Parts: sequence; structure tokens; C-alpha cells
Amino acid sequence: MEAFTVAVRFAGIAKEFMVSNTIDLGFTTIRWYGVIIAFGLLLAALFGGRIAYTWKINLDKMVDVLLYGTIFGVIGARLYYVIFSWDDYKNNLWDILNIRQGGLAIYGGIIGGILAAFIVCKLNKLNFWNLLDMVGMSLLIGQGIGRWGNFANQEAFGGITGRHWGMMSDKIAEEIARHPATFGLENVQNIPQYIADNDIYVHPTFFYESVWCFLGFAVLYLILKKYRRFSGQIFLCYGVWYGFGRTIIEGMRTDSLYIGNSGIRVSQLLSGALCLVCLILVITLTVHYKKHPKPIEGIDYFPPKTEREIQLEQARKERKERRQKAKQMKIRDGKIMRPEKKEPSAAPVETTEEPAAKQSEDTETGDDSDGNTN
Repeated sequence: MEAFTVAVRFAGIAKEFMVSNTIDLGFTTIRWYGVIIAFGLLLAALFGGRIAYTWKINLDKMVDVLLYGTIFGVIGARLYYVIFSWDDYKNNLWDILNIRQGGLAIYGGIIGGILAAFIVCKLNKLNFWNLLDMVGMSLLIGQGIGRWGNFANQEAFGGITGRHWGMMSDKIAEEIARHPATFGLENVQNIPQYIADNDIYVHPTFFYESVWCFLGFAVLYLILKKYRRFSGQIFLCYGVWYGFGRTIIEGMRTDSLYIGNSGIRVSQLLSGALCLVCLILVITLTVHYKKHPKPIEGIDYFPPKTEREIQLEQARKERKERRQKAKQMKIRDGKIMRPEKKEPSAAPVETTEEPAAKQSEDTETGDDSDGNTN
């Protein structure tokens, strides 16, 4: 994607906004997309660090999770995008490594980051489900900010709308001209001029998702403070919230990734499934908690066992011992033969020999008693 600066206008605002996709530092230029994504990751990490401090998590372990989660999150986000856009990369494989122009799929990043976090948690003995609760809120921060990188690139917009918040720019008009059928303008000759003459605007779907993520963060934070009952609850609520919103917003977008030529949007299908599965789990685990309430375990420390837990553990131990004894019993002639108990062998009797001098002394004493006395 080449560098550009365009005027962006909104239907309900008279003023135009100049938007550039690069920052000129004099000696080099950098992409706003990368800067915004990095800023979102930084704020998400800072929030996660604050929660880690509150939950008394070992920060060294958290740095490992953050480091590997970020690396494999970026790899997963890129691979996800490339896999479903293979026709754009199969003839130029080096472009797969060029992420400065965009092409990072959030679901790929989530999958890659969570897999890395799971492995690190196993190695460092962290409570994975509690960690996911922290990740869910941090993701909403990163996603809410990161979507503005799409605004800088003038991408991730939707179809034509007459709403006051609809937006338009020359960059968007060029994209519409390349895919007129997607916008119902296949019979129009000069699309950019037609758009300008008729005040046509498109849905700013990047903005919809950004607002949805920030609202979701507020909802999840409230649940964390007042209604959290079990490990993993916050992350499951994240799945319900984000999955539901993304299912609707993805249906508005015009740049979705599809499963082959099926016309099925990958992210919309995945979002719907995520929302449904997480909703079922939230309901099931909430009902289970109400029947069997217990304290939430720490992320890298665990509270002492309750009296009830100790009783259950003792009962399991006794049942295990009974099963082991039952296996040792034998049946002979219709009778249960219990294993014979071995009698402990008698301790050997120790014999002590008295010194010869003492025996001689006793003999002499006996002779004097039998003889005459003075």
C-alpha cells in the first residue's frame, strides 16, 4: 500500500479531516497502522500488569506470558489472514512477511496468543483460566484501539449507508470503483464522480467495532469487580460479547475473508460459534457454581482447602483403599479368601555369658556357707 493523505468527510459533519497512513520522520517513514497497533498492545499490557499486581501474580512469569503470547499472536494473526487470502500471496511469498501494509486477522492473533499462553502456563505452573480472565479484558483494550489503524489505512469499511455517521474519502471511492458490484454500482460509469455528486457514504465499521470493544471492556470490568464467581468467567463473557458484536458488524463489511467460493464469511461464522459456545458455558458453569460455591483459586497461588474439600478427599482415599483390598481377595470353593497375614517372626533370644571370674566368685561363696563358722 502506497503512502497517501486524503480528506475524510462524514455525512453529519461539515468539516473534513485530513488522514495520512504514514508518519514522516525525515530519515524514514513509519505506518500509522503499526504505531496504533503497538499503542493498543502497550495499553493492554499495562492493564494486564495492573491486574497481575492486584492478584499478586509473579511478574517474571507474566513477562514470559506476554512475550511469547505477543510473538505467537502476531504470527497467528498473519497466518490466519494469509491462509484465507492465499490467492494474493501464492505468487509472491515474500509478501507474507510484510505486515506493514496490514493483513493481521484478530482471530488468528487470539488463537496463536492463547496457545502460547497455555504452554507457558503449564511450564510456569500458572492458573490458565484465571489468566484468560485477564486476557479477555486486555484484548478489548487492544482491539478497541487497534481498529483505528484501519481508519488510517482507510479500510475495513462497510456498504453504502444514509446515516449521519457514514464516511467517505477518495481512497474509499477508489476501492468502490474496483469492486462496484459489491456496492450495487456495477452499472455506473464514473463511480468517483457519481459518489461525489450523490453524497454517498459507507458504514465506518471499524468505528462500530471500536466502540463495541470499549463498551465491552466497561461491562467486563463491572463483572470482574462485582459478579465474578469462577475462573474463566470473564473470558467466556468476552467471547459472548465480542462474538455477538462481531457477527453483526462483519455482516456489514465489504472486505471480509471467505471460505473458498462459498460466500460464507470466515469471521462471521467463527464469531457466531464463539458467542454460542461461550454463552452455553457461562450458563452451565454459573448454575454449577450456585449449587457448589467455592472460593476462586489464585493465578499462581491456591487458597487452603475447605473442610468440605478435605472430607471429600478423605472419602475418595477410603474408596480407593477399599477397591485395592477387594482386588486382593480370592474366591476358592465359593468362599472369599482374604489374604493371609504374615505373623511377625519372634525376636531371637539373646544369651549372655557371665564372665568366668564372676562364676568362680559365686562358687567360692557357696563353699563358705556350707562349712563351719567361727
